[in-house]
Amino acid sequence: MASNGQIEPSLDNEQESQQPEKALIKAVSIRSASLVILASIATVYFINWAQAVLLPLVVSVLISYALDPPVSALDRLRLPRALSAALVMIALLSAIAASSIPLQREAMAMLDKIPVAISKFQRKEASSPNDEQGLMEKAQTAARKIEESTAQDQNDEHPRFRGITSVRIVDKPLDIQQYVLRGSPAALVLISQCFSVLLLVYFILAAGSLYKRKIVKLSGPTFGRMRKAARIMVDFHHQVRRFLFVMLLGALFVGLVTWVAFLALGVEQAMLWGAVAGIASAIPYLGPFLVFIGTGFAAFIQFGEMDMAIIVAGTSLAITSVQGYLLTPWLTSQISSLNAVAIFIGLLFWGWLWGPVGLIIATPILMIIKSLCDHVVNLRPVGELLGK
Repeated sequence: MASNGQIEPSLDNEQESQQPEKALIKAVSIRSASLVILASIATVYFINWAQAVLLPLVVSVLISYALDPPVSALDRLRLPRALSAALVMIALLSAIAASSIPLQREAMAMLDKIPVAISKFQRKEASSPNDEQGLMEKAQTAARKIEESTAQDQNDEHPRFRGITSVRIVDKPLDIQQYVLRGSPAALVLISQCFSVLLLVYFILAAGSLYKRKIVKLSGPTFGRMRKAARIMVDFHHQVRRFLFVMLLGALFVGLVTWVAFLALGVEQAMLWGAVAGIASAIPYLGPFLVFIGTGFAAFIQFGEMDMAIIVAGTSLAITSVQGYLLTPWLTSQISSLNAVAIFIGLLFWGWLWGPVGLIIATPILMIIKSLCDHVVNLRPVGELLGK
């Protein structure tokens, strides 16, 4: 009871009136979270389902960002945009074709030495004393004894089949021609996708800033929203170009250092392995591992000693480790605000969706997502999770 004769509402009544509101807020939160989860699952399924269309499109956009500076430079010389894009594309393809000629010769020379190395290894094993059998001979002897004992047990269990000639099913050896024919559909798909990427890159470069202006115009009608859209597009452009520049520096570092190190070790086809290591360094984790295995196998074929194979493979691993754990993270931290955990999770996700190409484009996609989240108010919590 109040002093002026009016009755104040009790605390119990206030709590009862707040309980329905809390229940409604909780229900709305659960419903919103469920919708977000379902929408995320549907988006992931769509990205995986539309891989044949989305993957060439994303790769084409990233390549067009890398080739835009020379095209813009030619554009400033009063050349038509379509002609500038065509000249840059022709120059790029010519450089790739010219550099592949000596690499192709070294690759053919290495393939020619594989049968010679195998026959040399077999002669070495055959000339070894009988009391010092190699690992392969011991394994074959053990397998032969197991097979003989198994056949004897079967004859003892089924004596009535002793007079019957046993039939063995021998697998056909590997037929390279049949293997190539079976893999030709996948090769045709790969070639068609590469051709589609080249056409898309040309059309994007020839279009110039047409689609950027359209996106800015569609983000209206207010001037503030159009200016924010233009700022987001410029940020996308700078982020991707900086990342591609970091990738180029890392690939050049790995390629040149691998070439010089293999020349010092006396490894044949050192220039080929330098080019392979530089290209493979663009694929995080998987590329250096494959180069490690390949260089070790090539060194074993050339030198015939396990020690040299370990030294060559270890040298390759050390070079790629310096690039992957010191150089690239330091350069990436200078141009991006992504944290290491977000980058690693992004690599796992996009590698699971799109394979090795997903590993390459995972980081620029994360950089674009981070930039978009920083400019959109409702998405800033996601940007905070991705940032440092």
